[in-house]
Amino acid sequence: MSNPYSIYGVSDEAASIASEAMNAVLPVFKKIDEIKEINQLRVLEAFRKCKFSDVHMGSTTGYGYDDMGRDKIEEIFAEIFGAEAAYVRMQMGSGTQAVSAMLYGVLRPGDEMLSVTGKPYDTLASTIGLGEENYDGSLRNYGISYTDVELKPDGSPDIDAILGKLNSKTKMVFIQKSRGYTSRRALNGADIESICKNVKSYASEHNQDIVIAVDNCYGEFVETKEPCALGADICAGSLMKNPGGGICTTGAYVCGKSDLVEKVAQRITAPGLGSHVGPTLGFNRMIAQGLFLAPHTVAECIKGAVFASKCFEMVGLNTSPSFDSVRGDIVQTITFGEADKLIKYCQKIQACSPVDSFAAPVPGPMPGYEDEIIMAAGAFVQGATTELSCDGPLKAPYIAYMQGGLVYEQAKLAVMLTLS
Repeated sequence: MSNPYSIYGVSDEAASIASEAMNAVLPVFKKIDEIKEINQLRVLEAFRKCKFSDVHMGSTTGYGYDDMGRDKIEEIFAEIFGAEAAYVRMQMGSGTQAVSAMLYGVLRPGDEMLSVTGKPYDTLASTIGLGEENYDGSLRNYGISYTDVELKPDGSPDIDAILGKLNSKTKMVFIQKSRGYTSRRALNGADIESICKNVKSYASEHNQDIVIAVDNCYGEFVETKEPCALGADICAGSLMKNPGGGICTTGAYVCGKSDLVEKVAQRITAPGLGSHVGPTLGFNRMIAQGLFLAPHTVAECIKGAVFASKCFEMVGLNTSPSFDSVRGDIVQTITFGEADKLIKYCQKIQACSPVDSFAAPVPGPMPGYEDEIIMAAGAFVQGATTELSCDGPLKAPYIAYMQGGLVYEQAKLAVMLTLS
């Protein structure tokens, strides 16, 4: 058949565009597969080196003391992420919770947090205490100050401006790897390594302890090194995103220096209990298997994003990153310029989902966000953005933030139907 997708409603014209796009993206797909192979072997080697066994897939209840499976999984995470220790728990229900715990665990009253990637996304801004509504219990409530440095116009870190903002109160330099609801590009490993090198040099010269913390959400396994292997002291993310491999139903992680990770654990549980508490309730198998599958799943996500970028670029829309750009996360943006087109695109993503394909998402308010949000997520796990999803705030220039895709073919069909 000249257009095998016609039975799904794809027009011949859209199929032709997709065919031309496929020819252009094949070299990019080859590079994605090369990164996937490196990461998959790294993950496999970590499981082998740490001697993971079927006994580690058991379960604990109650306090969860001496859970050998949990401890082994955290050992594997630390090995993969280039860290001294890891805290991997299903008791953390989102990436925002893990990142917030990282901030509260490290920072103390009188400290200053310097965000070197501009203002963080809305939900984390609430944790910090930014905006008109100063939430009770925010960092600002606890006497922790905040300042930031914008990225350069090309999306790279402004090292001179960062060094100019560092002072005796600076306790944390914070890096948000992904873009949030902005039009900037994601940071890549070279960006993070440059920030870490320069900040650590400053800290050494001034005999000052500055913690470099990274919000790693959406960025895991997109490149061959994670933030701690690039010089960061601590990083955090969600198991419902990349490292969960598309099968984790909840959970998050923190990786980094042992003392810092334990401070975060004590924030989640209680001082004196820290990482010793936390029953796994049968989740060990799922977390371990999800981590093992993660490099392959992330590669599928990126292929869908690359294909979407090229197709929409061909019909005159602004996409970021471009199909052949170096990527730091799995997020793809498409600027539609009109609210109606953004809504319709999210509805088409939903229609191509295995769950709730018959539902039509509509914009509405969401906790922690300033604007109404349109969100398509026909996923097996609620909010799992490793599964194909798309969302965006209802404000100009009406950008769709597309991410995930357990299988590339699903994203390909959704894009082709939208073109049709």
